[in-house]
Amino acid sequence: MGSAAIVSMTAPRAPKPMRARLSIETEVAAMSDLSREELTAQWEKIYKCPPPKGVRRELLIRAAAWHLQAKRLGGFSTETRRLLRSAIDRVEKKIADRDRQPNVVDDDIKVTIAQKRKQVLPGARLVRDWNGKTHIVDVIEDGFVFEAKIYPSLSSIARKITGAHWSGPRFFGL
Repeated sequence: MGSAAIVSMTAPRAPKPMRARLSIETEVAAMSDLSREELTAQWEKIYKCPPPKGVRRELLIRAAAWHLQAKRLGGFSTETRRLLRSAIDRVEKKIADRDRQPNVVDDDIKVTIAQKRKQVLPGARLVRDWNGKTHIVDVIEDGFVFEAKIYPSLSSIARKITGAHWSGPRFFGL
């Protein structure tokens, strides 16, 4: 009988990892009740810098939750950290190569340099044929003259001619 009492007294309790998991789940769930200011303060404590401008509240919650779990459960494995470092190095190398050689076509990245639009000076005349009709626009100091009316932009004239939205400079070949 005495040994039965000892066994019942030393019966195993719930393992610690289960309690730790419940505690983490409770803490993570409680993060949704924190204010944006509290979440921002946690971000600054974790990352030693303010969060990026415009970052969503949901991301602040997820970052704090991930950090809590990583702190308690160990974070990324060595293999995962190695894979992430390798991926970061590849991206940084592609960016550095791209910056050294503009207009290079890469496996994942195509870089092109936009050409500057031609500046149209007052006194210039733009001519465009559209649907068999020739349209003439005169450039003045404060806008553009088309069919004896002054327009603020070439896009508004292109819309009048075509009935659809167009980039005015593109429509007139600039």
